[in-house]
Amino acid sequence: MQKKFELGSFHTIKKEPGNQLHDVLISRKNIHPVLLNRTMDPLFELKDKLILVSGGSRGIGKALVRGFAERGAKVVFSGRDETSLESARKDLEEVSSEVFSERCDVSQFQEIEELVNRVHQRHGSIDVLVNVAGVNRRQRAETYVPEDYDFVMDINLKGAFFLSTEVGRAMLQRGDGIQINIDSLNSYAPVKGMAPYAMSKFGMVGMTRSLAAEWGPKGIRVNSIAPGFILTDLTRQVWSDPKLQQWGLENTPMRRLGDPKDLVGAAIFLASEASSFMTGQVVRVDGGFSSAILWPVEF
Repeated sequence: MQKKFELGSFHTIKKEPGNQLHDVLISRKNIHPVLLNRTMDPLFELKDKLILVSGGSRGIGKALVRGFAERGAKVVFSGRDETSLESARKDLEEVSSEVFSERCDVSQFQEIEELVNRVHQRHGSIDVLVNVAGVNRRQRAETYVPEDYDFVMDINLKGAFFLSTEVGRAMLQRGDGIQINIDSLNSYAPVKGMAPYAMSKFGMVGMTRSLAAEWGPKGIRVNSIAPGFILTDLTRQVWSDPKLQQWGLENTPMRRLGDPKDLVGAAIFLASEASSFMTGQVVRVDGGFSSAILWPVEF
């Protein structure tokens, strides 16, 4: 039996004829239900914190916005597309009345400045910044033209850097703040057909470590989360290939793809006092993909 991956349901996939079926659980209802309980350990408290999330209207960004809001944080999320922003805002109204959207194209420095100014004026000091906004173009390296390269780098790296520094100025003045960058498995295991994307994520690791070193003495912590294979609406088409599904299962020790909600726990940890002595680190949330080479040998 062969089934395609879909969000929010239970799936099985047969690795080879005659082999045992492996259950692959990807359920929005069943992943980390206790993480969203506001009565948990105060060490992970986010209540009354103001969190700014770029690229928060869909996928990973939207899951993080929801997770933060369910923990009591006040969240502002940004994106380039007005329609997506409005749709996400309406979806999140049921979670909290303290979730707000702002349009911003992070590839444009002026829009970054305007976004940060609006957030400060309307909502106050930003306690936590989460850089999620990212794009990709899958094609062979020799087919890229400067416009394709700039499109990826301007949003993924340049935009993240200048949003970090713009928010960072106010954090430096008050001597407190947290920044979280959403990295990728491509920063340690590049996937072919997306060289500029991998380059941008390698650069983000360098940015995380550099800012952590510079700003640590001023009380600001900067860390990254590197997701593995996460199933979202944007990656659904890629993972519709049965061969790719099987490869993903065979090379991920936890034998399933990730859901955006799988990143919520790590983000809450990094945004809270639970990680108060941690900076300049990359937390890999990849189901074990980066832990070892899985040889096709049975024991």
